[in-house]
Amino acid sequence: MFVELHMIQNFAPANLNRDDTNNPKDTEFGGVRRARISSQCLKRAIRTAPIFALVTGVDTGIRTRWVTRLLSEELQKRGQDVAQAEQVAQAFAEAYAGKMDSTQKDRTSVLLYLSRQEIERFTQALIDRWPALTSGTEKQVKEALNDLVKQLIKETKERTSAPDIALFGRMLADKPELSLDAACQVAHAISTHRISMDMDFFTAVDDLQERSETGAGMMGYTGFNSATFYRYARIDWEQLVKNLNGDRDLARRTVEGFLRAAIVAIPTGKQNSFAAQNPPSFLLGVVRDDGMSWSLANAFERPVSAFRDSGYIRPSIEALDTYWAQLTGAFPQNFRAVAALNLEPEVALMHLGSHLKPNLEEWVKALIAPLA
Repeated sequence: MFVELHMIQNFAPANLNRDDTNNPKDTEFGGVRRARISSQCLKRAIRTAPIFALVTGVDTGIRTRWVTRLLSEELQKRGQDVAQAEQVAQAFAEAYAGKMDSTQKDRTSVLLYLSRQEIERFTQALIDRWPALTSGTEKQVKEALNDLVKQLIKETKERTSAPDIALFGRMLADKPELSLDAACQVAHAISTHRISMDMDFFTAVDDLQERSETGAGMMGYTGFNSATFYRYARIDWEQLVKNLNGDRDLARRTVEGFLRAAIVAIPTGKQNSFAAQNPPSFLLGVVRDDGMSWSLANAFERPVSAFRDSGYIRPSIEALDTYWAQLTGAFPQNFRAVAALNLEPEVALMHLGSHLKPNLEEWVKALIAPLA
């Protein structure tokens, strides 16, 4: 069973997700240039949205290379000596992660993605073995740490207590036994139409500059664009349940948290300069049993054109509606639920109209009900 989310979302001028040249990311699709927001950017916005943790009722995971700091602080809170806490934390991090940064020995070479519960379990396990880890020989300490790491890996293998880790997975090339298959696939958001890059030349005034002194205190430029995006994500329900160690109630809350967070989560790039806080204009959710997956991005392989005085939102929704009809007419379906929410009253849905919900609460309820 899969839960799919499709969104049409228009952003005012913005630079939400930058590339290495400090300009908005883009791509070519359908032979023309499109605006793009990376999946990694969207996933971070979703998992850090306050409503995600609020709905799931569980703290989100911690993604860091500074697990040494985290464990050292927890050990000190439990009364351990500062120097010993730092030493034990670093030794454990090296045994657990496999490699440390070549320039900063107290930082892991890769990001670790851990749940709060896992951090607490690691801390307690270190406390329980404190004498062996602080007073034994170097060989004894190393053996004790290796035994502990093996035990902890066995406890957390292919499962987690953090909903966001269960959704997005984790991967360590040096320690494949720590990896967890993601239950959620998130596509890069792309504009439904051709995009042109704009540049903003800006200056800043020096407040203490004398009247006789000319010139700006600072000047520069930044790239931006404005686009209507198609966004797509898919959750593998059974994989999610498996990742959460069979906790179906938490899995249901995770799906609901994801849906609600995906709607309100907006990337933070350059928001102080552009304030592009624009909600979605159209939502389509699907719960299906047939094992198929339908990204509707090909509805926009031929870029939509702006109607006179109507912009890109309306033709984007209509193109998605038409493409949905083409797919459902050509392929067999086994839908448990289809729910749409349209914030553009001028758009007459010819094919998805029967699936419209009056508000967000009814839309979410329709998609969560089949998971019971």
